[in-house]
Amino acid sequence: MTTVLLADDQPMQRFGFRMLLESQDDMTVVGEAANGTEAAHLVARHHPDVVLMDIRMPGLDGIEATRRIIASGARTRILIVTTFDLDEYAYDGLRAGASGFLVKDALPEELLAGIRAVAAGDAVVAPTLTRRLLDAYVHHLPVVPGARPTSDPRITALTEREREILTVIGQGWSNTEIAARLHLAESTVKTHVTRILAKTGARDRVQAVILAYDTRLVTPM
Repeated sequence: MTTVLLADDQPMQRFGFRMLLESQDDMTVVGEAANGTEAAHLVARHHPDVVLMDIRMPGLDGIEATRRIIASGARTRILIVTTFDLDEYAYDGLRAGASGFLVKDALPEELLAGIRAVAAGDAVVAPTLTRRLLDAYVHHLPVVPGARPTSDPRITALTEREREILTVIGQGWSNTEIAARLHLAESTVKTHVTRILAKTGARDRVQAVILAYDTRLVTPM
């Protein structure tokens, strides 16, 4: 059973989400929050698998709530709900540690699939879309004069092959594409990706893409 917390300042939006989720045999809603402060408190109390997090809420918004939840060490994963697929706030949500985002006009089956994927540890943003977000808002990335990718402590433990794979993950390649272009078995690619996440501390593939940008392994197009 996947437990879900709903965080949205619109009661009717929460009602709609609840009706949809509780129509599923494998999902249950453990709480509702009307702002980010309530969301953070309810995560600490209920430890849900997934938070369906609105961005624009009064008081503490969804971005800061995401940041606090991730910083607390909670294993809860955050699925940001936004209005536009290239909303700057979606970018900020990913940077704060969200495992993905969906637009509010997503089909019901897309929302359900997204929640299940996030609960299973996957990311719910295509790598190419993540890259579009980062290319659009790369000016937010800190600039460190003279910094080289190989000197960043987050990637120094990576092997040459793992660094190569992290680079192409950042460029939006899927596992299938990596396997075909680098002449590897797809199972080998998955093993490399798992090791990359473990060594760098990235929560999922989305965070790996962001890491590739942060460390300048990938630069904007």
